[in-house]
Amino acid sequence: MGQQIAVVAKPSSTPGVVRFEANRNLTGMGHEIFHTAAQAVGPRPAATLARELFATGNVDTVHVYGNIITVDVSKGHDSSGMADIVRDLYQYWKPGMTMPTFADVAPETASDAPAAAAVEGASPAESEYLRRVPSNLVDRSRAAMAKWKANH
Repeated sequence: MGQQIAVVAKPSSTPGVVRFEANRNLTGMGHEIFHTAAQAVGPRPAATLARELFATGNVDTVHVYGNIITVDVSKGHDSSGMADIVRDLYQYWKPGMTMPTFADVAPETASDAPAAAAVEGASPAESEYLRRVPSNLVDRSRAAMAKWKANH
């Protein structure tokens, strides 16, 4: 589940620097540069990607501008596997993962009995209205209608 990002790795004229071009815009029109994983704070795509790249231990700096990701690879390391990290940025469901179960399902709420009981002998349409609309909103609506009728 989720979408993979199409990524093209392009070498840079500077040794030790790799540029990835993605088919998704990650920053809008702003530059984001990260020198450490601690600087990559928040849920923004650029920060998430920077944290994942720093987790490899092979990265010194990550610069993201629009759909271009520039990675300064640490000396003695290569960029293997980094394109996969960028490609899987938005893929939140991977083969082999088990589906989470939600044991704490919220109980179904009972119908709003006080509002329905407030008007006995109501028509079926009015009964349905009173069943679906919270009593505080029904009371507020009735008060507004009474105020309007008093002024007109």
